[in-house]
Amino acid sequence: MLTNKARSPSKYQDGDNMSYSEKESLKQLPEASDWPKFSGTGEYDHMQLIDYIDGLLIDFQSIPDYWITARLNTALKGHASIWYTEMKEIHDRRNWPWWKSKIMKKYSNGTWIWKKAIASENDKYSVAKDPYD
Repeated sequence: MLTNKARSPSKYQDGDNMSYSEKESLKQLPEASDWPKFSGTGEYDHMQLIDYIDGLLIDFQSIPDYWITARLNTALKGHASIWYTEMKEIHDRRNWPWWKSKIMKKYSNGTWIWKKAIASENDKYSVAKDPYD
């Protein structure tokens, strides 16, 4: 059954249009099972997953966007997985920057931001307290 949400074919959909170097790059990427997991509970350490994905995009510049977003199913667990599935049903295909902003909006609540700011203040390096002196 066709819906009014037409899916545009991806340049990388079947891999035929990928260059040899792009295909070789993808072989070097970590398996999705090795990615950090995020469940949406506890201290909401969603930044570990976001930083990991952003790091992959820096290290492997030819990663197709669909490769990242398709693996979110594996990285998100529990409440975060349910939220992601519901969002996908509503918004269909979206790119990583879009998903990143939605994860940040959903899980970077005021308490989390406050705790991170306090932790950052407590973690600042001070010349006066140099442990190596």
